[in-house]
Amino acid sequence: MRKVMTSVCAAGFLAICTAVPANAATQEEMITEGKAVYMGKSRGNCISCHQINDPDANLPGNQGPPMIAMKQRFPDKRLLRAQVWDPTVNNPITIMPPVGKHWILSEEEIDAVVEYIYQF
Repeated sequence: MRKVMTSVCAAGFLAICTAVPANAATQEEMITEGKAVYMGKSRGNCISCHQINDPDANLPGNQGPPMIAMKQRFPDKRLLRAQVWDPTVNNPITIMPPVGKHWILSEEEIDAVVEYIYQF
């Protein structure tokens, strides 16, 4: 009986751990959403300050650092997300708005932008 209960519990735990929420976006969907936020003038508008090596980037700005070698610059993606969420933590005089701290972008939009720029 103990073996049966252990197997049932283990199977249930495995099912819970591997279940994907119904509203979870695939990485491709997140990248597409992140690109829309990055390029969108009414949302993130990241393109107005940051260059990016995307053929769809039209008239990128040069006030902020370019989005190049992001995996090398931020091997831990969580640090990149924290930088996007509130860049004033690492640089109190930055001109980049803290898009998370000031609720400019939602948590999901920030995650999507990070997925998008992390591929460059």
